[in-house]
Amino acid sequence: MPTGQRRNPYYQGPVSDHFDGTYFFNPDGIEPLGFRDLMRWQFGGGRDRWPRLVPSPYVRAKPDARVDGEALRVTMVGHATMLVQVAGLNILTDPVWSDRASPFAFAGPKRVVAPGIAFDDLPPIDLVLVSHNHYDHLDITTLKRLQERHRPHVVTPLGNDTIIRRAVPTIQVTALDWGERIPFAGIRIDAEPAHHWSARGTGDRRMALWAAFVLSTPAGKIYHVGDTGFHGGVNYKAAQQKHGAFRLAVLPFGAYEPRWFMKGQHQNPQEAVMGMQLANAAYVAGHHFATFQLTDEAIDAPVKALKAAMADHSVSPERFRPLRAGEVFDVPVA
Repeated sequence: MPTGQRRNPYYQGPVSDHFDGTYFFNPDGIEPLGFRDLMRWQFGGGRDRWPRLVPSPYVRAKPDARVDGEALRVTMVGHATMLVQVAGLNILTDPVWSDRASPFAFAGPKRVVAPGIAFDDLPPIDLVLVSHNHYDHLDITTLKRLQERHRPHVVTPLGNDTIIRRAVPTIQVTALDWGERIPFAGIRIDAEPAHHWSARGTGDRRMALWAAFVLSTPAGKIYHVGDTGFHGGVNYKAAQQKHGAFRLAVLPFGAYEPRWFMKGQHQNPQEAVMGMQLANAAYVAGHHFATFQLTDEAIDAPVKALKAAMADHSVSPERFRPLRAGEVFDVPVA
């Protein structure tokens, strides 16, 4: 990558194999397509119409205060937001309780299903993982509410800490580069590569890092991926080689059409199942579908395609769970 000329407003640090001094990038990967391709997609037709509101088949969950021992429980809030309860800790992934995944309250992708846990019913939140800064994953309004109510520790990739601290100055946040780790309350958190990109606006593309996380806990290892393109399975293979088997992987499998535009940033259901196998994950909590319409496919298309992919790869349905809002998944001991 050539050295960038612009000043990065979020992060200044040494050049690396995924940072050129200004911009982060996916080594040997696919860069996000530009404005002309965006307009080609947006005005090219082919987008399926979603319902305005969809009831979840599950009632809103009211989680227990804690789980411990060998228990590992995942409760779906919606999209990439899940409550993970393990080793006496309550962990939120990419928390979004806002009605829109957008910088605006009046425009942008609108939630079609209510959060599976009411915000006021959350147990005490200890840890928040923010995988990158797209609005469907980093929601400042929700982070402010969490800070006021729970004062959690936030872990996020490089540069996103600046965005969060500017909006929520009192929040406790740790930024990690790929390959870095921290201990936290009896577990270990590793930041690992994902194939994605970042932007909050039109002038900050790829100026904050994106990542996956591995949680090493007394109840087993958890691999959380907020967003990723498949990238030939490179990152899944590397995670397995470094960390061994996972009791649980939290994997996206929606928002993938049209493939010519989305391939580099969002894996499809076939790729998600292959990723599960490459990472050697015993179980998967599937996410990133049926909450905000970000792409072209029908609201029910990801789950249908996932069922076909599991059959193609001889994965039993109970192992890869496409979680709906309010659904609770008690992960078996691997």
